[in-house]
Amino acid sequence: MANSVLVLGTQWGDEGKGKFVDVLTEQASLVVRFQGGHNAGHTLVIGEEKTVLHLVPSGVLRENIMCVIGNGVVVSPDALFKEMDMLLERGVPVESRLRISGACPLILPYHIALDQAREAAAGKLAIGTTGRGIGPAYEDKVARRAIRVQDLLTLDRFDAKVDLACAYHNATLTGHGMEPVDAEAIKHDARAQAKRLAPLIADIPGMIDSHRRAGNRIMFEGAQGTLLDVDHGTYPFVTSSNTVAGAACSGSGCGPGTIDYVLGITKTYTTRVGAGPFPTELFDDVGEVLGERGNEFGATTGRQRRCGWFDAVAVRRAAILNGITGLCLTKLDVMDTLATIKICIAYELDGEQIDHPPIGADDFDRCVPVYESMPGWQSDTEGATEMSDLPVAAQNYIARLAELTGVPVHLVSTGRERNENIVIQWPYGDLPGAM
Repeated sequence: MANSVLVLGTQWGDEGKGKFVDVLTEQASLVVRFQGGHNAGHTLVIGEEKTVLHLVPSGVLRENIMCVIGNGVVVSPDALFKEMDMLLERGVPVESRLRISGACPLILPYHIALDQAREAAAGKLAIGTTGRGIGPAYEDKVARRAIRVQDLLTLDRFDAKVDLACAYHNATLTGHGMEPVDAEAIKHDARAQAKRLAPLIADIPGMIDSHRRAGNRIMFEGAQGTLLDVDHGTYPFVTSSNTVAGAACSGSGCGPGTIDYVLGITKTYTTRVGAGPFPTELFDDVGEVLGERGNEFGATTGRQRRCGWFDAVAVRRAAILNGITGLCLTKLDVMDTLATIKICIAYELDGEQIDHPPIGADDFDRCVPVYESMPGWQSDTEGATEMSDLPVAAQNYIARLAELTGVPVHLVSTGRERNENIVIQWPYGDLPGAM
């Protein structure tokens, strides 16, 4: 039985990871977030209540679960406290369930100002960031000038670092015609932030190791999706962190042997938020149907997602990059009304058919999808909990996706609720409502 499971997205994010981290934490003791920032959004639906999380791991709604934010995450104290307050108002004792690495880089006001100034200056060439300072914070980390959570424990040191950082970044901001950021205001706010963050700081690698040695089950929660990885995605239209499985180790402080199973969350179609290549994007009525039935609006920004057919080329590469053990297909029911369904099985690039994605956005954007068609099922699959409940055409579609991606489908989500799942094969214990 797999004791440590990594849940990540195989497409451009928004695949439905939050639901399955929440579902699978019923058997876990520790949930680990290891990359990204509050540019990610995981939506949990329990009964009539919807909860959108950006920084706090999705397992926080469970009792007896410890949620940790690893060193690979960039943290905005304001965003974290806003999310914690929302949970506290709902009766979730988040302060006793959450711990954070002292090595997390902080997102400070100058990061946000830089992010927004660059996007505005780029005009039509803008990447489509959330404008929340994620990229500039990672830049400071790599440049070795980041101010980290642990610096809040020594405010004299924090103040000195803020002065240096503001002097450096304000030169860029004023060069863009922006107002400089007030270093004194940052230092003032840090006093209250330090008091609230200090009790949450913990030795995250040590916690992971202790849970592992005790035989407890650990969930690693990815944010965004594989095709947004800063190295392997559609660069430069990517996020600023590594979203692939290897980042779970570096972003939390554990060895590769810690992870027993990699679950790739995959929509039965494809979506993307923001700019960048999208070979299977649809601009017709089918695209509108997918967007409307799938409620395709970003959990973080509210931006409408672009919709298209399933891209087996991209997911096949994601399987290779992540060493995916099994796929979880989500939003099968969104496809229920379609008479014909297409699958991208290859690309054409410069007159040549290829079965792998090119490197970077320039060539990716010139790829033309090669499709095969399958009959739709045009009947209701929402809430199904057994494969035998599905029409034969839906079963055939699932089998074909497994064949094309080279990865078995182990789970199928048929709705938003925790118990609306089909379990084909799962080594992690029973899922709620699907025995």
